[in-house]
Amino acid sequence: MKSMENTKFELPEDLKKCVDFHGHLCPGLVYGYLVAKEAINLLELKRSKDEEVVAVSENDSCAVDALQILLGTSAGKGNLILKDYGKNAYTILNRSKEKAYRFSRDKSYRYSGEFKEEFDRLDAAISSGAATEKEKRRQKMLKVSDLLSRPFYEVFATKEIDFIMPPYAPLARSEACATCGEMTMSTKMVAHEDDKRICIPCSRKIKTE
Repeated sequence: MKSMENTKFELPEDLKKCVDFHGHLCPGLVYGYLVAKEAINLLELKRSKDEEVVAVSENDSCAVDALQILLGTSAGKGNLILKDYGKNAYTILNRSKEKAYRFSRDKSYRYSGEFKEEFDRLDAAISSGAATEKEKRRQKMLKVSDLLSRPFYEVFATKEIDFIMPPYAPLARSEACATCGEMTMSTKMVAHEDDKRICIPCSRKIKTE
């Protein structure tokens, strides 16, 4: 039986940047890395300085951090949209070209590398709850290595979709909540009695009282 214990593989430099930001290397981060790289090629993207690129992630997993690093998408800029459906699916849009692609996994992952016997043993141990932390780490690295060696189409399905121009991140003045006094984005405030406007947390407190 082959073992990967002493086997090393070199990470691409741009993936290393993702790892530095995310904090560790894992299969989830690699999924996002693969999607970002494919989107860059298909849509001829450069890292977004503002909102030139928009990413819609249908999960809130580790993959999102790779999208942030490689595509320049972030919640703060408003060009990273999270829809927590728990699906390993991502839509990437290029505003200037008015094109968009959706990338999704439509089949279960199956390890296909040369250490299949070892991977299957580790995977079974993890499923049964008997795996040690070392075994869990080795299984992750086997999966990472396998994902990086595969053609993209074996991991994700790619579909060009109709382009719908997403709105730019909204800007609005702030005003004080009539209840707590904290400055709040005016478009996020809720109308209250006597024409007072209050923040969402205060409105929820009133409803539960």
